[in-house]
Amino acid sequence: MIALALALLGSAPVAPRPLYRDPVHDGAADASTTYDPRTKEWVMFYTNRRATLPLADEQDVRWVHGTAIGIARSRDGAHWRYAGTTAIPRACTGETLWAPEVQRIDGHWHMWVTVVPGIFRDWNHPRFIQHLTSDDLARWTCADRLDLGSDRVIDASVLPLPTGGYRLWFNDERRNKAIRYADSADLTHWTVRDTVVDTPGEGPKAFRWKNRWWLISDAWQGLLVLRSDDGVHWTRQPGHILGDPGTAPTDRAKGQHPDVIVSGDRAYLIYFVHQSGEAEARGNPDWGRRTVLQIAEINERDGQLSVNRDAPTHVRLARP
Repeated sequence: MIALALALLGSAPVAPRPLYRDPVHDGAADASTTYDPRTKEWVMFYTNRRATLPLADEQDVRWVHGTAIGIARSRDGAHWRYAGTTAIPRACTGETLWAPEVQRIDGHWHMWVTVVPGIFRDWNHPRFIQHLTSDDLARWTCADRLDLGSDRVIDASVLPLPTGGYRLWFNDERRNKAIRYADSADLTHWTVRDTVVDTPGEGPKAFRWKNRWWLISDAWQGLLVLRSDDGVHWTRQPGHILGDPGTAPTDRAKGQHPDVIVSGDRAYLIYFVHQSGEAEARGNPDWGRRTVLQIAEINERDGQLSVNRDAPTHVRLARP
């Protein structure tokens, strides 16, 4: 049995480090990954940060504004190629797009994307979450702008509920950047319910795995993990995962803004890493703005999640 398991693991492709690097602006972040049955490929949508934008003032954050949603595609989940940017209508969005969340629900594709209506030098501006739909992952149509009771909400994560309807987790920056959730029966009308995480953070990712609900979010000192049996009452895991830098090149900073791919009894964490810990940053103070995407398999034991970012990641994804 052990020999068979090792043989199967050995046949799985090993993900490179980094998993993916944006060839245009070198600022890939905030991934959302789904499967395209038409092309039989995995598709990754991500915030295309303009990390190489020349800026004289280090406080100028225009490099994280004016961002498109990039696309990468893969046959095996380990080797990715750049596939351009997403055709998102300006009529319902704006100049700056962040943190896509893409789900296939009832035969249609849905995207929830954070919109900042402008390109700014600082962070003090409104932002909202826009819902879009598509039949082919290529052409997107405006749906609804979400009313979540705040003018500064970002970072959607959506799941269907087992009893019907849908749940949305998001970051409310007006409430000390708390992670909150809202429910909907139709993906159009949302009712904000409660706060899940009241300490500052962002980038929540909710998923179902091993008969539990899980929520992983970016706590800016690594990733915070919560588990739940019902999706309402949560237990916080002590400490943070990916808080300590890895040892491999391009992975030597804390992990941020997670995505999770669940494939049967396996789950994989995709996270972004700033390049401030790399040799290039010693001679180039702007190098730390660059970000790459990495992948690591999630391990679960007694209700606790962990990842070994320094171990080779054998990617085995079953087609949904």
